[in-house]
Amino acid sequence: MTGKLIAFIISEVSRPKHGSASAPMPAAKSAPHYFAKTVPQQFIVEEGTATVTGHEGKLTVRRYPNNFLLAELRFEVPDIFSEEIFSFKEEAIHYVRDILKQKDGKDVDEFSEEYTVFAVSDFSGEPEQFLRHKDRIAGLLKSEKLLLNPAEIEYTLSSQIKYGKDDLVIADWDGAFVFDPEGDVDAVVELLQLANLQLLKYRIMDRDLDARLSRISHIIEETPKRTRFFFTPREVQQALKETILLRSRSLSEFQSIEREIKLIGDWYSARLYDLVAKKFKLDEWRRAVKDKLDTLEDAYAIVSENFTISWEHKARLIEMFGWYVLLVGWLILLALDIYRFR
Repeated sequence: MTGKLIAFIISEVSRPKHGSASAPMPAAKSAPHYFAKTVPQQFIVEEGTATVTGHEGKLTVRRYPNNFLLAELRFEVPDIFSEEIFSFKEEAIHYVRDILKQKDGKDVDEFSEEYTVFAVSDFSGEPEQFLRHKDRIAGLLKSEKLLLNPAEIEYTLSSQIKYGKDDLVIADWDGAFVFDPEGDVDAVVELLQLANLQLLKYRIMDRDLDARLSRISHIIEETPKRTRFFFTPREVQQALKETILLRSRSLSEFQSIEREIKLIGDWYSARLYDLVAKKFKLDEWRRAVKDKLDTLEDAYAIVSENFTISWEHKARLIEMFGWYVLLVGWLILLALDIYRFR
């Protein structure tokens, strides 16, 4: 039996990172011919080795479009079910987190997604034989050192997918166990990374929408009413511009995410992705973001109605004011003529 520990973290970076294009994503067992083109193009930023608690592993830093960075560590471990594996996993995660901070990661401690894959290969027989370690498997997947309740252990292990006779994937919120006698785990790992990337995108979109809605509400409440009908304050103009840009970007990003998910297809890759998506509650995040986009649209309409006057409207106001001045002038002339006549 051979064990691998693959720890990775994805976060947004402040500045774009340059790198060379990586190889296309390998197909995960059964997958459509266009599968590799549906996932975001990745670029290698850095490759090398790293040593954590005396173990030497492979370090890879990759960039996704829109300035998302992934730092990944891979280690060969003699016993994936040992008691030391828990602390080793934590050290590996801590190491890749520091790497992202050095690479100008934004809010790495709060807005990042960390995940660990425990891969088991070079074994004979069915993978269910390793379920004798189910207590340890469930604990590692949940990053929980406490001894879990048997019902919780069974619930954790129930989130699995089996394609061939000798392979098995058990996925949870913090990690996944991948059993494959041939060690063909790269495609599974990349699918898990893609799901974590989508989750992070939703979380960032949700945060940005909250901030924008809060600012629009503040502007509506604080701007004096007398300014709403005569001119548009500079702060309001800037808020309107930012609102339009954020909404258009959010809609574009949202549609891009949904398009990528739909193109994966109804194959093994889709079934695996769907399994992880349910664990990550991606559907709930998607609905929450959609609701906030609708709310942002309503808020934009309110701001537009209360703080902006079209040039046509302004021209009409100027025209009305001009007629008013002209009328007043004629009244004055009429009054002077009457006065002279008398």
